[in-house]
Amino acid sequence: MVDKKKTRKKKDHPSLDIVSSYGVELSGKKIVLCVAGSVAAYKAIELARLLMRHGADVTCVASNAVTKLVQPDYFKWATGNEVITKLTGELEHIRLADYKQSNLIIVYPGTANTLGKLANGIDDTPVSTILTVGFGSKIPILMCLAMHASMYDNLAVKKNMEFLKNKIEFFSPQMIEGKAKAPEPEDVLEYVLKNFGFSSILKNKKILMTAGPTIEYIDPVRVITNQSSGKTGVLLASELISAGSKVTLVYGPGMEKPPKGAKVIRVSTSKEMHEAVKKEMKTKFDIVIMAAAAADYIPENPSKKKIKSTQNRIKISLKKAPKIIDQIKKIQKNVILIGFKAEANIGEKQLISLAKKKLHESNADMIIANDIGSPRYKKNPDNNEVFAVDSGKVKSSGWKKKQKIVKFIKKEIENKLK
Repeated sequence: MVDKKKTRKKKDHPSLDIVSSYGVELSGKKIVLCVAGSVAAYKAIELARLLMRHGADVTCVASNAVTKLVQPDYFKWATGNEVITKLTGELEHIRLADYKQSNLIIVYPGTANTLGKLANGIDDTPVSTILTVGFGSKIPILMCLAMHASMYDNLAVKKNMEFLKNKIEFFSPQMIEGKAKAPEPEDVLEYVLKNFGFSSILKNKKILMTAGPTIEYIDPVRVITNQSSGKTGVLLASELISAGSKVTLVYGPGMEKPPKGAKVIRVSTSKEMHEAVKKEMKTKFDIVIMAAAAADYIPENPSKKKIKSTQNRIKISLKKAPKIIDQIKKIQKNVILIGFKAEANIGEKQLISLAKKKLHESNADMIIANDIGSPRYKKNPDNNEVFAVDSGKVKSSGWKKKQKIVKFIKKEIENKLK
């Protein structure tokens, strides 16, 4: 009989809902979390969750001593992966720690016993065997020691640490109340992100973005809007998050779900979008990207009550809405400003000319221009061609899917930072 629980797809595990909710710096990284027999073992659950929230796939390996302190099901609940408590014919140590099978092995907490076994090639537990294999296959190992101060000062322990120095990474314990206590999970996460996360010129850059359409009220029920889905803006925000940027997304009522890892500020009208941008820019940003299709004109005197439908005609007076992009460099002079320019049914030469005009008027560093009225765009709006226009050059993305368009835009932004 087939055990349905065992055949349930990993992606269905509820705990995986948190993956990449804080960022994607560890996206695609497989991390083995070895939990040794210390009372600090309960903190390993928090560490596993933090690593997952930044994109990692975490598998826990628990020593026999740990299972007497923390039930293995807690680790499975935390990670969505089976917990290794013994080695079987499935060859768990090879699957997790052989050449290129994982990206990082973390020992948290690391005991004097575990340290000694690794230093002397002893592999009589699942944790020590996985460490022995990982050490041999040169998978990076991060040891987060926790023990009494007297044990930490033991010459044998010092000898083992000296032998492993420059061969594995050590995260220094906290010396508190006569104990070398395990570092806090948040501190370990920060160390992992800094030393084992991906490297990008956009890493840790603070980026403010707008995306999506706006709606402008004619009366409490009726609105004027446009057909922007917000897809390009959302895809670009996701791409920047994947590069390690800290993205704040001011998002109008678009149809696309905002990306995980972004600080999302929901707005409806162009006035709300403008106010949200000004409020956020009270703090310093490295880059501002104005990708929203904010209204150019708004009702001059919106009715406070629903307009009756008894009249054959009504007249609505529109006034020009302030351009948010024109205010950015006045608020933060040195920020890199990227604007978007959408036109319809015009030639390439005219499109680029209008983009250059907007570049000058807004004092932007680059304008991303495209024609959303062309027949091929209307036929397949998931594809597009954009032009990156700055004071020195014009570069075309070519006709591509929007997923590739945002990679092109990201690369052009990176070039601005070099």
